[in-house]
Amino acid sequence: MDDIRGVDAEHYREELRRRWGALLSYRYIGRQFSSMNTVADAPVTLRHDMRNAIGGVMAAPLAIICPGGGTGSDLETVPNPVVHSLQLVDDARGVRRVEVVDTVDLKRGQRLGFSRALIVDADDHERVIALVESQGASIGQVPPGLTRFDDDPVAHIEDSPDLPPLWQVFGAALRDDGHWALPELAAELASPDAALHLGPQHVVLERAAVDLAGARAGSDRLQVDSVHVMFLSRGKVGPFRVDGRALGDADRTGRVAVQLTLHDEGAGDRAVTAASYVFALAED
Repeated sequence: MDDIRGVDAEHYREELRRRWGALLSYRYIGRQFSSMNTVADAPVTLRHDMRNAIGGVMAAPLAIICPGGGTGSDLETVPNPVVHSLQLVDDARGVRRVEVVDTVDLKRGQRLGFSRALIVDADDHERVIALVESQGASIGQVPPGLTRFDDDPVAHIEDSPDLPPLWQVFGAALRDDGHWALPELAAELASPDAALHLGPQHVVLERAAVDLAGARAGSDRLQVDSVHVMFLSRGKVGPFRVDGRALGDADRTGRVAVQLTLHDEGAGDRAVTAASYVFALAED
C-alpha cells in the first residue's frame, strides 16, 4: 500500500475519499464524523457484539468512536495517534446508544495535539459511560481547501444474535502458538497513510487482554475498568502479534491487570503499540 502523503494535490481528495470509505473501523462500528462527511454526528448503537460476557460494554468500540488526538480531521492534516486513555465509570448495561460529547482540544501545537471528551448515554447525557483523554501527532500536510464528503460512511448493521464477534470481523485470530494476531495489512484495516489503523488494534488488544485476564482470574465475568494505549510506531506490514501478561490477585483485590505489546512481525518484529488494561471481577 502507498502512503497518501505521496499523492499529488489534484488527486488527493478523491484518494482520501476512497481510503476513508474502505476503512472498516468506523463503518462497522457505526461512527459518523461530521468533520469528514456532510452528515450530522449521530449516536452509536451498542449492539450485542459490543458487549462482554456479563453484558457490560467492551472498551474497543468506545475507543473507536472517540479516537481523539486533538490534531484535527484528515481533511486538515495527516493525523497519527500517540496516546489513548479510556476510563469507564459505567458498564452501560441497559444503555441502547452512546454519544461523544464535550470534546475539547486542550492544546494544538505545530505537530502535537491533546484532547479530552466524554462518552455518555445518548438518551440520558447525565449518565456518563467513559472519560477519554488522548494525544495525537500531525505527520503530514494536506492540500488546502479540502471539503467534506457526501457519502454515508456507516454500514447500518442491525443487531442480531448471528453477528460474529468483533475480533473475527477485524480479521484477528488465536494462532497455534497461543498468540492473538491480526493479518498482514490490507486496505480495510489501514489508515490513509498506509499504516495499521487504531480500530483493529483496539479490537485485538482487548481480545487478548480478556483471555489473559480470564485465565488469571479463573473467570470470564470481567468488566474492563480502564485502558491505556501508547502507539509507538506505525504498523506497516504484518502479521501483527500480541504479547502479554496478566498481573494481580483477583481473589484478594477483585481486580486483574494485563500488559500487552503489539509487534509487526513483517517489519523486524518492531513494537507497534503498548497497552494496559485493568478489569474488575464481577460478583456472581
